[in-house]
Amino acid sequence: MSFPFSIITGKTIHSIIQGNIRECTQRVQEAYLAHEEKKTVNPDSYFLRFPEKPNSRIIALPAYLGGDTHVSGIKWIASYPDNIKKGFPRASAVLLLNSYETGYPFACLESSIISAARTAGSAALAAEWLNGRQRRTRTLGIVGNGLIARYIYTFLMELGWEVDEVLLHDIVPEESQRFARESCRQDRHRAIRCESDLETVMRSSDLLVLATVAGTPYIHDARLLAHNPIVLNISLRDLAPELLLGSYNIVDDVEHVMKANTSPHLAEKLSGGREFVTGTLAQLIQGRCQVDRTRPIIFSPFGLGVLDLAVGKWVYDVAVSRDEHVQVNDFFWELTR
Repeated sequence: MSFPFSIITGKTIHSIIQGNIRECTQRVQEAYLAHEEKKTVNPDSYFLRFPEKPNSRIIALPAYLGGDTHVSGIKWIASYPDNIKKGFPRASAVLLLNSYETGYPFACLESSIISAARTAGSAALAAEWLNGRQRRTRTLGIVGNGLIARYIYTFLMELGWEVDEVLLHDIVPEESQRFARESCRQDRHRAIRCESDLETVMRSSDLLVLATVAGTPYIHDARLLAHNPIVLNISLRDLAPELLLGSYNIVDDVEHVMKANTSPHLAEKLSGGREFVTGTLAQLIQGRCQVDRTRPIIFSPFGLGVLDLAVGKWVYDVAVSRDEHVQVNDFFWELTR
């Protein structure tokens, strides 16, 4: 009996995802609904930290996605923020896919792109459902102008969002300028501005994306959200807990997000409970919870391993069908019991 093993490179993955962003986003939505219907297993993420590198970590996200997919696997993703100073992305990752029938791994995929894509798909889904299914906003503000922000912006544009104005802010101004120059679609907006003042971006944005590497909250003033924007709290730790307690709060998974001193976790500690959580994104899609613009609406996704599996298995199937994978036939060698 043979167990072929495939390797799929980042170049191939990028081509598949960028070529069909709508399908990628649909796979993310299906995974969310499967998770809500208890057709998944998604244990806690495991953090490997280093005493002499306190801002760096490697995270293991094991998961199983049932339904029509029946695949298990694990994402092993490193986050080294100091990489940014060296001119390359902070995150690197691989995704292993395992056979549901035998448990044998059958593929290894470069996964920083898959991770960014599933995050962007999640953000784009949330933006649409929190905005009453409308793909339009007057002002899009993006705080933190790195790779994740670029993917979110690209997904929004490919999914047909109409955005009058884009405001960009980063603690490194050159990153905002590069984002505006290289990533923004000049013909899709009336104005694109790089703003040095964070408060200006927050007060002016109807749809606000937080995609930083902040480890603790630095946004404390509730007046910055007085205009009741939609906030995609992707980096999870930018907002003081008091701001969440005065908002609608949509999460991807209540248990998972209440850990590691995320803003929702801090809000739970501060309030003594989870009553501030309005519901999950899947429940919003199913019509089991509702939001409106009488308060700020905050989406805080901890990031589920089942989303990586959903996107990864789809990418694998497409790559194999196109013969765009490297097959290693003798990867498993000792196969006699």
